[in-house]
Amino acid sequence: MSLQRTDIPANVLERLTQGSVIPAHPLALDAQRQFDRKRQRALTRYYVDAGAGGLAVGVHTTQFSIRERGLYETVLAAAMEDQATWAEHPLFMIAGLCGATQQASAEARIAVGLGYHAGLLSLAALAGSSEDEIIAHCEAVSREIPLIGFYLQTVVGGPVLSSDFWRRFASIPNVLAIKVAPFNRYRTIDVVRGLIDAGAEERVYLYTGNDDHIILDLTVPFTAMRDGQPVSVRFRGGLLGHWSVWTASAVAQLERIKSELASGGTPSADLLALDSRVTDCNSAFFDVNNNFHGCIAGCHEVLRRQGLLEGIWCLDPAEGLGPGQSQEIDRVYRVHGDLSDDAFVRQNLDRWLA
Repeated sequence: MSLQRTDIPANVLERLTQGSVIPAHPLALDAQRQFDRKRQRALTRYYVDAGAGGLAVGVHTTQFSIRERGLYETVLAAAMEDQATWAEHPLFMIAGLCGATQQASAEARIAVGLGYHAGLLSLAALAGSSEDEIIAHCEAVSREIPLIGFYLQTVVGGPVLSSDFWRRFASIPNVLAIKVAPFNRYRTIDVVRGLIDAGAEERVYLYTGNDDHIILDLTVPFTAMRDGQPVSVRFRGGLLGHWSVWTASAVAQLERIKSELASGGTPSADLLALDSRVTDCNSAFFDVNNNFHGCIAGCHEVLRRQGLLEGIWCLDPAEGLGPGQSQEIDRVYRVHGDLSDDAFVRQNLDRWLA
């Protein structure tokens, strides 16, 4: 069974086209590092009530090693079931796809069978391949499920890809969007150039994954030249590990951006200044001081402090907070506490855990 973009219900696709907060869904584990179904359900309920327009499951924040532990289908099924029973309107559901073509295609078929609408295709397994080989891989997987491209930063295994690669990728008919997450402005512009060169800017939507530049990615236009004329595009929303925490605030920030842009004026200085504050928070959550060692555990720690998770356990016992990371999270809570959604979580936590 395969899925085409034309098969996605219009009210679900609209969540992607209009621009949404899409958290990368973490994995809830107990002290024995076993899947904690109750806490996983609470996380999904939190994202729904916070106003997320979609969820990305089985991605880096969910921990890629769920595959080796036999949890991939279990975790994807849980998120699909929980959002369907909790949300008033269905979310746009994205499944992470990994590995070589055979594995990624098999995962796509699992996702389609569970009702997922798109696959976020990690290319880390093909980091040593040519761009021709990677495009062939993308085309093969796109025959199973609509794709969201994924420019993953090199520090966690992503390959460097040219603007011509992104032109070719955006030309694949069953591509819906591109998550741009190289944490690098030059490479972000390469994606923009490729999209515009393909003439796909009205069909393929840009979503920021640049956790170090969230607000500016969503606020400023990106312009490239085509046939001697400037063409501008905007990021519609974000698909972010950072948005797995303080999600209600992220929704409010995106709505503020949309509101200010809709007025036709220039974004306010206060809004533009918010970019550096959010990036400062991300430096703590993603453990920038330790080269991103604690990027998953840091998000777990915020969720633990809020009571959504019982602990910060990861599948790999060696994966935890980096040296000094807890103190950095303390710091951003002190100086940027107004950006948190702790009060929202306190008001609803018992209901989500019920």
